[in-house]
Amino acid sequence: MRRILAWTGFALAAGAQAQEGDAARGRALLEKRDAANCVLCHAIPGVGGVAGTLGPSLAGVGGRFDAAQLRERVADPSRIDPRVAMPAYFRREGLERVAPQYRGATVLSAQELADVVAYLSTLK
Repeated sequence: MRRILAWTGFALAAGAQAQEGDAARGRALLEKRDAANCVLCHAIPGVGGVAGTLGPSLAGVGGRFDAAQLRERVADPSRIDPRVAMPAYFRREGLERVAPQYRGATVLSAQELADVVAYLSTLK
């Protein structure tokens, strides 16, 4: 199994510990309709139930982007396209219209971000 690492920010700070992602936990996060809620907007291969069509299908996303690119797209997609409707899952600052429970907090933890990236990397 390929190791996918994510950090507590976009760059690994000096002395910081990288976290290994777990693809099975990442898939579970994508399937859930709570924290990540990816199925609300995206079709995800192998994930049953109703899939969203607002965002692109995630089929083949691991073949189009490397782990760092996937991490950036999940952590803060507005860095790639400021007009994107997808929320920032790992950003605290500069957010507008944020639910009270997410003010000053991230939607996903660093470990959850690593797990999601690990799973998305398997979608070739």
